[in-house]
Amino acid sequence: MVRIEREGKSVKFDTRYREEKERLLGKSSLDEVDESFPLDSIRVLVKRYLLKDEKGRLIEGPKQLFQRVAMLVVIPDILHDPLVFDKEGKQEVHEKEKFSPEEWEGKLGFKRVKWNRFHLERMKSLYDELNEQGKMKVPWKVFLRMLEQGKFERHYKKFKEYYELMVQRKFLPNSPTLFNAGARLGQLSACFVLDVEDDLGSIMEMVKEAALIFKSGGGLGVNYSKLRPKGDVVRSTAGVASGPVSFMRIVDAVTDVIKQGGKRRGANMGILEAWHPDIHRFIKAKEKPGELENFNISVMLDRAFWEAYEGGRKYSLINPRNGEKVSEVDPKELLKEISYMAWKTGDPGVLFKDNMNRRNVLRDCLGEIRATNPCGEEPLYPYESCNLGSINLYSLVEKGEFNWKEFKRVIRACVRFLDNVIDVNAFPLKRIEKNTKRTRKIGLGVMGLADALYALNIPYNSEEGFKFMRKVAEFLTYHAISTSCDLARERGPFPLFERSGYVKGEMPVNGFYQRELWTLNWKKLSEKVREGVRNAEVTTVAPTGSISMIAGVSSGIEPQFSLIYEKVVPIGSFHLVDVEFEKRLRRMKNRKVLLKKVVQNGGSIQGLKEFPEEMRKVFVTSLDIPWWDHVRAQAEINQWICAAVSKTINLPRWASPDDVFKAYLLAHRMGCKGITIYREGSKSKQVIHMGPGSRKRQEEVMKMVKNRTLEVATKLGVMGKGGACPSCGYEKLVHESGCVKCPNCGWSECVIA
Repeated sequence: MVRIEREGKSVKFDTRYREEKERLLGKSSLDEVDESFPLDSIRVLVKRYLLKDEKGRLIEGPKQLFQRVAMLVVIPDILHDPLVFDKEGKQEVHEKEKFSPEEWEGKLGFKRVKWNRFHLERMKSLYDELNEQGKMKVPWKVFLRMLEQGKFERHYKKFKEYYELMVQRKFLPNSPTLFNAGARLGQLSACFVLDVEDDLGSIMEMVKEAALIFKSGGGLGVNYSKLRPKGDVVRSTAGVASGPVSFMRIVDAVTDVIKQGGKRRGANMGILEAWHPDIHRFIKAKEKPGELENFNISVMLDRAFWEAYEGGRKYSLINPRNGEKVSEVDPKELLKEISYMAWKTGDPGVLFKDNMNRRNVLRDCLGEIRATNPCGEEPLYPYESCNLGSINLYSLVEKGEFNWKEFKRVIRACVRFLDNVIDVNAFPLKRIEKNTKRTRKIGLGVMGLADALYALNIPYNSEEGFKFMRKVAEFLTYHAISTSCDLARERGPFPLFERSGYVKGEMPVNGFYQRELWTLNWKKLSEKVREGVRNAEVTTVAPTGSISMIAGVSSGIEPQFSLIYEKVVPIGSFHLVDVEFEKRLRRMKNRKVLLKKVVQNGGSIQGLKEFPEEMRKVFVTSLDIPWWDHVRAQAEINQWICAAVSKTINLPRWASPDDVFKAYLLAHRMGCKGITIYREGSKSKQVIHMGPGSRKRQEEVMKMVKNRTLEVATKLGVMGKGGACPSCGYEKLVHESGCVKCPNCGWSECVIA
């Protein structure tokens, strides 16, 4: 987004703009990184990411933040250098040596930048791990001496590459990595899944583990289906069970009081499978405002549900305590109940267990996945975690063309970056570390899709737009897997590789099984994969609320929610205007008048005859797009993503519960792994404000699409407290990718944002 003053005059890097940056950063002069980032990006970094001392004073700037992250991430490259690393593990295990990182702080590193004690702690931890595996050729003291002698100075180039990916805003890792890399906590992952058994001891242990995850900066998903239903017998006390929802409230309370890494409250995904006797109670768990505010909730529908639905049969509800059938329900009526509550409140979402596990290459050795992270884009096994990062697609558009060559280079660097994060991560639980390193899943995704499409002059919901989405996702996963294979040759495959579907020629993406969709040589890649791959999964499309604001682009794969946002700051009142839309406005007459009309039209140009038809087709926003095209966008991208896709299916205020019902059916039939819908105005305290012209222009949109049908089907969330940002009080929050974010200060309820 670019800045436009209220009266329409462009605000450049003038004295006031520079002074505001200096004030925010507590500096008398700006360095090159401070200069390169927009003021709004600086605001987000200062508010949420830059390290502070005990009194809340900044102790680093943006440049130092990105150096801190890159210096941690480069450590595994050094420890896997052939000078000291033996992939085969045939070295003698050297005696473990004591090491005081404080004594070496600032003394080791490259000529231009040094490691701090927290970097060195993680370095020693990784050395010890590799040494225990017989993979280190030299003792720790010898390795330290080699560092002092500059034997690894050539890896400065790799450090610089990681650093420049971030400062050039081509890639950013998930928030915990920015918070904690090279800092005290050292926990770098965003996504976690825990398990819970049907006994009080297990439940309370899970609550304790959840607290540790929230404290470290992570978000959590739990499937509560093993817990006996409300009213069921508890023999040990001669009492009755209180049911899964009651125990979710305990986790909700714990979440509320533990701020993640000192930054924000945690986020949860609560899942209940459709066969559970408490399913009706779960569906309505968030009906009343104030209930489970730190939770997204989702119903998991399994293959048996869909077989009953298609066959017109009843669907059995089963007591998990003894496996006995409690009752039967009409699956269509159950789905209608889910649809109505989602229409009314935004919850629950739906997860499709069959689609989630169809291409799961670990199913034969670990069973089916039954849970996801808080925003649903990362299905995980119990006690597994994943670290995410997103590539800025808009940064790859040059002179109206998408730079595929640069995209490939960035993908390859980012896969190494995220794989390295696993090695230097200070996991909150040993069990999570063990399970994560067995599969080494990473989640590389994208952001800035909407802005890239604007720049390429491609309508989001057009055949050309869907083709571009498909190609981006295919290209991303193809080159990410290929890079992971190269890493396996250097460092070894993930430990469960030999028990995975990869050795049988399976691939983790549905597009691989539809040869007509191929634009790349997947046969050749599948042969390469059989020799070993470093990561069980490599791609995920996550919400990017805060990091997309740092990058200054649209969130994840979402359309722009509005072409213009109002903003009030100490240096003045102005509007944030989408950068590509602003470029077009500069070519038009009466720019000031047009800007006012767009503001009055709810941030959209639909229905405004002052804008040419070609421009109205390209510059669409979330509520300009019919829900079935939202579903299709998610499905097209999902074809080529290893894990899943986080997206919100936005519906206008007057959409019906039947529209939600049809959206669920379409999403399942198109192979989506889950779906989150949000109908404008579906909360008593409205989160999304579309402006005075929203109804008029949405009626115009419906006229435009009235002749379109759901033929595409035969081709193939969380709410904030009240209606204002809890950080800055801004009242026009935006609901995207299954979470809420503030366009004013960068606050987001999504832990992975």
